[in-house]
Amino acid sequence: MRQDQFQNIQKIEGINTIGLYTLVRREVERFINVYTQTIIAPVITTLLFYTIFALAFGGIQRSVGDVPFLDFLAPGLIMMTMVQNSFANTSSSIVISKVQGNIVDVLMPPLSAAEIYIGYAVGSILRGLSVGVVTTIALSFFAPVHIHALWAVFVYAVLGTWLLGSLGLAAGIWSDKFDHIAAVTNFIVTPMTFLSGTFYRVEMLPEMWRDMAFGNPFFYMIDGFRYGFIGQADGTIWIGITILLAFNMALMLLSYKMIAAGYKIKA
Repeated sequence: MRQDQFQNIQKIEGINTIGLYTLVRREVERFINVYTQTIIAPVITTLLFYTIFALAFGGIQRSVGDVPFLDFLAPGLIMMTMVQNSFANTSSSIVISKVQGNIVDVLMPPLSAAEIYIGYAVGSILRGLSVGVVTTIALSFFAPVHIHALWAVFVYAVLGTWLLGSLGLAAGIWSDKFDHIAAVTNFIVTPMTFLSGTFYRVEMLPEMWRDMAFGNPFFYMIDGFRYGFIGQADGTIWIGITILLAFNMALMLLSYKMIAAGYKIKA
């Protein structure tokens, strides 16, 4: 077969739907096959957090304004678990592929940089949403779960998991080993999650710390997600959506550029 004929066979016009579906399916099956680690374990961790705050810190008697503290706490814990698992999904997938040397299996098929990004991002969103659904069901056995605005729950869940999935993808491409991913998790993801109002209302903070919280994208994803459950928010819902979209666009562009340039993934 002549070389020009071979090139014509390899050329795929438009979107490579089969290749994109295959990549998404691989990412989904990757976390489903080890669901005890990727879904059950995060749910148990969240329940332990909930139990500690309920019993050790007197959460049963406490309230935040006119909202029982445990009702206030649950949405923040759910979102925290969702985004941490979204980050873990893309970052671990990329680093494992680089360490094992099989990243070429993703780069060789006729997939564009945009399709590769979408495949990894969709996989991370689906893992985050899966963990969120299971966690919500598990928490409902310990306390009533009321949903005030289902659209807000869904929109902020998608925006939050998408953001951390994109961050995990960029971090995975940048990382040369698992220690680098651990550094990003320990010094960026975890602190920003804990300082975002997961366990408290931001309006209770001193002015300087409150201003810093308003610059934290994790605050908006947790605040908007919590609004979907209890109907109260420290910030403005539509401003939160706008800010999260801006961060998502920036991280999407960064990840796309890294993939297109072959940064640390092409020899």
